[in-house]
Amino acid sequence: MSVIRRLSPGTVNRIAAGEVIERPAAAVKELVENALDAGARRVIVNAEGGGLNRLVVDDDGRGMDAETLALAVERHATSKLPIDAEGEDDLLHITTMGFRGEALPSIGSISRLTITSQAEGEGDAWTIAVEGGETSEVRPAPPLGRPGTRIEARDLFYATPARLKFMKTERAEDNAIADMMKRIALSRPDIAFQLTLDGRSRLNLAAETGAEPDARKARMAAILGRDFGDNALEIDQAREGVRVSGFASLPTFNRGSAMHQYLFVNGRPVRDKLLHGAVRGAYQDFLARDRHPVVALFVDLEGGGVDVNVHPAKAEVRFRDAGLVRGLIVGALRHALAGAGHRASTTVSGFALGAARPQGSQPLPPSYRPMQSWGAPPPSQFAETASSLLGGHSARVEPDWQARNETETAAPEPDRPLGVARAQLHETYVVAQTGDGIVIVDQHAAHERLVYEKMKAAMAGRGVPKQALLVPEIVEMDEADLKRILERGEELAELGLSVEPFGPGALAVREVPALLGKLDVQGLIRDLADELAEYDAALSLKEKLEEVVGTMACHGSVRSGRRLTGEEMNALLREMEATPHSGQCNHGRPTYVELKLKDIERLFGRR
Repeated sequence: MSVIRRLSPGTVNRIAAGEVIERPAAAVKELVENALDAGARRVIVNAEGGGLNRLVVDDDGRGMDAETLALAVERHATSKLPIDAEGEDDLLHITTMGFRGEALPSIGSISRLTITSQAEGEGDAWTIAVEGGETSEVRPAPPLGRPGTRIEARDLFYATPARLKFMKTERAEDNAIADMMKRIALSRPDIAFQLTLDGRSRLNLAAETGAEPDARKARMAAILGRDFGDNALEIDQAREGVRVSGFASLPTFNRGSAMHQYLFVNGRPVRDKLLHGAVRGAYQDFLARDRHPVVALFVDLEGGGVDVNVHPAKAEVRFRDAGLVRGLIVGALRHALAGAGHRASTTVSGFALGAARPQGSQPLPPSYRPMQSWGAPPPSQFAETASSLLGGHSARVEPDWQARNETETAAPEPDRPLGVARAQLHETYVVAQTGDGIVIVDQHAAHERLVYEKMKAAMAGRGVPKQALLVPEIVEMDEADLKRILERGEELAELGLSVEPFGPGALAVREVPALLGKLDVQGLIRDLADELAEYDAALSLKEKLEEVVGTMACHGSVRSGRRLTGEEMNALLREMEATPHSGQCNHGRPTYVELKLKDIERLFGRR
């Protein structure tokens, strides 16, 4: 029979340290947050060996005197927890990053810790050491020359060899430290941060000045790259005492993982499933399942509306009204995305221009003959040349290149955002001329988005109009797929698709959404069966509306390989300009690329 016994203080400290300090990045987080709570304006971090060999955090905060320094390394001793009206410690209205008083004793119990500090207004500095949980006396130290604190932790986890075995490679730990520093730096653009890993500078950020949105955007551009700054939408919405602010990327500026989503609650970096789910929900209309937006969102609310004391490392929070917070985030993001209209990421055009840069001279074809004069060829010769170049299915040009009368004035420059259609290439891409460049549109992706938005609007209104087929389309399929389709027959009917059984292993499609026009019914039904196979049986189609409608829109849109007239191309451009979110298809890919004239001129050495 086992006997219950009290654990030794050293064991208790090491267990507690394992909850708070799980890896070097967690130690960096706790120490940097302490520096910020102390009023530091500059924080310098040095790490060696992935932070396991040596970790130094230096700040210019208020510092500590000898008495305070001795208390700082005691467990559950803190200056940050407020006192309520009844004289009790208030865990609901916390305004500091830390509040438990566990960081320093936890780090000291698993490493060789030295703290040197000089209090504000004093000329003397003091130092204390903690090694494996054993604390030395406070001793005088050489002055730092300024108020602040320097904390050095050597041989992290030496006192807990079992935990040391589970550490990742030095490179992985370095990356985790850098990621943590970026998250903290994003939350405080008014503070300067410096990070050095094994003698190499990894982060060097000056304090940003100016108004809050401008300072945040400048810090985000410094950390996430200038491309993010150029493709970010400002977010600022408030409701019932909760405010959501920050920046979010255009759907076409996305990443393969959610690692580039930075979320903060009352200035505290968190990894909260509710918040990440809200971001995912806001973008589910615009991105494929395996793509993720880049966001930096700040949720601010009264302390009583959020509990930060639900995770040992304070990485998660719990909201009193989680539905309000989630709804506000989703609404704020969708409002910003709707305001972006047909705007697409500038990185797309940048990539296109980079790929188009000349890589050296190319040999001219044998049939090439230089012109003998700079005059224009006669119209007949031009027509003959154009016909030979544009023959077949590769390209077509709008017939407004016909020879003009010399007295005829040039047509005014297009002033539409997406310009005026000039040509169609490879029966897939529409080329339009704008006032200061050209636009290349993927006709299938663009029309897919337009059809999708129309179907959504119809669903929200009086329902999707149906078009009866003169001859029902009979689709033969596997019994399991057939069962999935027929079980959702009523829900599909709400989306404009009427199906009914037609003997064993087949179904009949009698009506289709009128918006889709002529479409491949067989392919649509089979794709829908595949979509339904991935859903939970308890989910309704309305809960997965985006995927289902997206599949329908894909089948009902203008396909690649279809020739369009000039009127059709211009109608497509005008409709894109009037439709929100038309800058990306349903999978987050851009529907058009815009190349500015000045950039094209640089390609040819004109600038």
